[in-house]
Amino acid sequence: MDPKLTEVAQMFARFKAAYSRNDLDACVTLLSQLKVQLTKFPSLPPMFQQTPNAVEELKLARDIYEHAVVLSVKLEDQDAFERDFCQLKPYYMDTCGIIPPSPEEYPILGLNLLRLLVQNRIAEFHTELELLPVKALEHPCIKHAVELEQSFMEGAYNRVLSARQAVPHETYVYFMDLLAKTVRDEIAGCSEKGYDSLSISDAKQMLMFTSDQELQQYITEEHPEWEIKNGSVFFQKAKESQPCKEIPSLQLINQTLSYARELERIV
Repeated sequence: MDPKLTEVAQMFARFKAAYSRNDLDACVTLLSQLKVQLTKFPSLPPMFQQTPNAVEELKLARDIYEHAVVLSVKLEDQDAFERDFCQLKPYYMDTCGIIPPSPEEYPILGLNLLRLLVQNRIAEFHTELELLPVKALEHPCIKHAVELEQSFMEGAYNRVLSARQAVPHETYVYFMDLLAKTVRDEIAGCSEKGYDSLSISDAKQMLMFTSDQELQQYITEEHPEWEIKNGSVFFQKAKESQPCKEIPSLQLINQTLSYARELERIV
């Protein structure tokens, strides 16, 4: 085996050992070193030169970037996830026929769809979805993300929250928790606009909490402007704190009349 390839393989083995013992600091350090070493392989994207070790180098690099994506989830670092996924994507899209498919491809592609959904980047979600082959839509990880997006767009928030209990891959839990918070924030925003107050039991049911303590903690952390008293949650205080926007009616009338006079001159 080529000495450079052997060196990277040994470093990657140390990375995986550190990951297995949950030494995340060591993982981050080794990953940075691995990425530097990968730049020395001309067989990798974007050059794709046909070197004697191209297949082994491509497989090793893909494996490294797949672990980088998973590590970014473990670190709860969405920016790192996006960077690492962008570096990994060419290995899925541009190496067909060169190296065999990865068993982690669809779980990671589904994870990226879930990330885009959490970040409310719906247009990019559909763009990524359209790039996938038809057979990919039947994979549990891709199907999970698609069904979540449909439920979210339909406002079927109960289905979104219940999906947290049936994730198709352990790495999905982080983004599912973020999505659950997004859903609750959406419900909370609608609730304070639609009601002056709700009983604690109704608020708990609407926000899909199982206990009064969970509701209390959510209000304390996310909506301290809400008020709990006499067994109810009052939103009126939040409404009163929002600035009232005045409509410049006189200015609009004058502009409209001016436009009408100009139109008469043109005709």
